[in-house]
Amino acid sequence: MAWRTSHFATAGALVAGGLVWASRDAWPWRRPLTASPIVVDAAYADVTETLGRREILSDVLARGGVTGRDYAAFLAAAKSLPVRRLRPGLKFDMRRLKTDRIASRVTVRLSPERRLTVARGEGDTGWVETIETIPWTITRLRVTGAIESSLYDALDKAMADSFLPAGERRQLAWAIADVYDWEVDFARDLRPGDRFTVLLERLESSEGERRFGRILAARVDVAGTPQYAFYFEDTDAGVTGFYDERGRSLRRAFLRAPLQFRRVSSAFGSRYHPLLHAWRHHEGVDFAAPYGTPVRATADGIVTRVGREDGGYGNVIDVRHPNGIRTRYGHLSGFARGLRTGERVEQGETIGYVGSTGLSTGPHLHYEFLVNGRPTNPRRKDMGAGTPVPKPLASAYDTQRETLLLQLEPHPSPASAPAVANAARD
Repeated sequence: MAWRTSHFATAGALVAGGLVWASRDAWPWRRPLTASPIVVDAAYADVTETLGRREILSDVLARGGVTGRDYAAFLAAAKSLPVRRLRPGLKFDMRRLKTDRIASRVTVRLSPERRLTVARGEGDTGWVETIETIPWTITRLRVTGAIESSLYDALDKAMADSFLPAGERRQLAWAIADVYDWEVDFARDLRPGDRFTVLLERLESSEGERRFGRILAARVDVAGTPQYAFYFEDTDAGVTGFYDERGRSLRRAFLRAPLQFRRVSSAFGSRYHPLLHAWRHHEGVDFAAPYGTPVRATADGIVTRVGREDGGYGNVIDVRHPNGIRTRYGHLSGFARGLRTGERVEQGETIGYVGSTGLSTGPHLHYEFLVNGRPTNPRRKDMGAGTPVPKPLASAYDTQRETLLLQLEPHPSPASAPAVANAARD
């Protein structure tokens, strides 16, 4: 019997029905009921509080709701937090649940290498302290440039913030001045066009922070004359410090200046006195500096006078040194605590503070350098050669110096070095 149209329709319906049945697991009403995952990304509120001037720890934590017994429990847990030595500007990162007004976690950076976290434990366990060590990698880099106005301005032009942040560049400038503390007065000796080159270590954290580490070698051209400095250390022999290209220590009997951060307002020689309204010989050097700036002894010696002077010096200190040398520090606002006549002081020790006592029109330090009672220009006084590297270590120093010199001056001619920061290759 021939198939009719209805037979074909029935067969097609059976095939289609079979296919639909075979795919029954995909029917919407047969799927298990599931919900989209809930992502909790806004349950917490994070805020940073800064320790203000004349504030204590309780003031900061109170802004995070940590008070009373909760504060006492926090202190008991935070054993690594130097509560009595917290500096203004220190930042505290606090986290709390948005449904709560009290912080559940407090984080503070104790140092570049350490981060302290104090968090509430589970249940009634109270606060729990955790110390995280932040790793830093060391990179050896070279910076070179020309000085037009100041060393800091030159460093500022030679490197970008991505190389070293502004605060770290300032630290680098101060470190260079410290290396040459006995050799160069960066406020007076340098002239526009003088060049510098520094080989340094830069530290970088896993979080992308960058900071200045230490100086390994340097060259500063003063009036066209290169002044080299190479760091050398032998812990077994107790030798450490900076030496010149001939292996002589840069340390001298006298510092170049009695102020660490300084600006000269009047040089040695004749000048028109602003109060006496007359020309008179200026028997010292004036260092303009903010009121209260620490004044340091430029060499080891014995205090022979400390107190108020009836003449123009105001508050004055005299220190006697070997070989008939005496230094004088005038116009001071005050003296170091406990400083007395007959007391021995060491080079670099704070003995007083900048002021404007006596015949003075503003805060500054008057510094005199007297040899056998005769005023002498300290800039022209030969302070002698530094102590050389001990002979048993001379060969080791020569090897170290040559290695550092190749990294400090990788170009055939130092004058051709570009005024940019470059990575030094070992």
